[in-house]
This record gives sequence, structure tokens and C-alpha cells, in this order.
Amino acid sequence: MGRNVNSRDQLAEHLKFLTELGIDGLSRDRGWRTSGRESGRESRTVPQASELPASDPASLAVAPAIPSPSSLANDVDLPSIRADLGDCTRCKLHTLGRRQIVFGVGNPHADLMFVGEAPGRDEDAQGIPFVGRAGQLLTKMIEAIGLTRDEVYIANVIKCRPPENRNPEPDEVAACEPFLFRQVEMIHPKVIVALGAFAAQTLLKTQDSISRLRGRIYTYSSAQVIPTFHPAYLLRSPDRKRDAWEDLKKAKSLLDG
Repeated sequence: MGRNVNSRDQLAEHLKFLTELGIDGLSRDRGWRTSGRESGRESRTVPQASELPASDPASLAVAPAIPSPSSLANDVDLPSIRADLGDCTRCKLHTLGRRQIVFGVGNPHADLMFVGEAPGRDEDAQGIPFVGRAGQLLTKMIEAIGLTRDEVYIANVIKCRPPENRNPEPDEVAACEPFLFRQVEMIHPKVIVALGAFAAQTLLKTQDSISRLRGRIYTYSSAQVIPTFHPAYLLRSPDRKRDAWEDLKKAKSLLDG
């Protein structure tokens, strides 16, 4: 009996989360998650020089020219990249209380990759990205588009926890981003979901805010990039979960397209 009650509680919690995302119905057809009918909510931002013409049906925005990750990596697998990272001392974070390096987790051949900012306390303790409260929300977001954590790859720009979870500093990003670029090159995903400003700014080489960046599709190397809000921000601002759901639907549509 207790097991059935627990299952009902989990189902009720999952349905509540889906309601917060703005999902107003369920279907056995997995295609319902990726419906293109968004009630006019498609982004209508003014095109910029880096974007394709608004008449283009894909509405792709091309990121500024950056070094191709293929010029940064000739590795044959992720373990060799992790070995190159070693017990990293390339920036000051190794002296500021980090417990361990948090490299990445998931399917090394994933079509979908999530990139976050930096490890938090729980991630620093376990050595796995996105395992705290924000990570639990990310897991639900992944499941909402019909996937599991084992089917995607998850990493951060910064591999060590900044003290008190402060924002990464420019020298720390500069020291760590080559390893992220090499991870992307190795995984070769079709779609990257950039979680929060630091991930989007690092991949797209821009200083634009996440509010300005989200709602459009960009390119990085051969991948299409969907910027969206970081799960930690969504925990503080649950009213933005519907916006994040629209971004996730775009990502799933690109995967299925």
C-alpha cells in the first residue's frame, strides 16, 4: 500500500511540474511534446547583423566567428580530455576550496548536450554535474521532452566550484573553456541547450543577457544552440518555466527534424 501511495505522490508531483511548464494536456503520442503550435509565442526580436533574414523559416542566428573546436582537439575520446585536464591548477579555483573536478556525465554520443555554468556544493561533493536542487529540476526538464539523463550529455563551462557559488571570473572561464570546446567536439551533438548566461555567452562569444539571447536558435560549430534560463534561476523565478518549456520544445523539434 505504501508503495502505491509513493507512486501516486510522484505522479502528482510530476503533473504539477508539467502544469508549471504550461503543458495543458497529455497524450500517449510522444510527438505532443514538440508541437509547433505555440500560440504566437515565437520570438519576434529585431534581426541583428549576426542573424539570418527573418523570412528564413529556420530563423537561425549565426554566432560570431570563433575558433573551430576541431582546431583545439584531436582527442579520440572523453577520457583522454579528462586526462589532459588532470588535477587542474590552471586558475585560482584550485586554491579556493574546490573538492574535486566535475567533468561531465552522460552519453558520449548524445545528440543533445546541456551546458551549464559551474558546479555547486552538491556537484563538488559528488563529482557529477547537476545533482542538487537545480539538477533535479533539469532532470525533470529532460524527462518532459521524452528523454533521460543517460541519453544526453551534461557539462559545465567551469569544472571547479567557485567559492560560495559566486559567478565565474573571466580568467577562470578562459582557463576552462577549451576543455568544454573539446567535449563538444568529441560528443558532436546536434543540439546544445545553453543553461544560463555564462554558458550561452561562452559558446556564442557575446555579452548579451540570457533574456536577450533566448527565443532564437544559434549555431556553434556543427551544433544548433538553444539558450535558455538556468534551472537555478527557474527555482527562484518559477513564472519563467513556461519560457524554458518553449525553448525545450525548440530543442526537441530540432532533434526530431
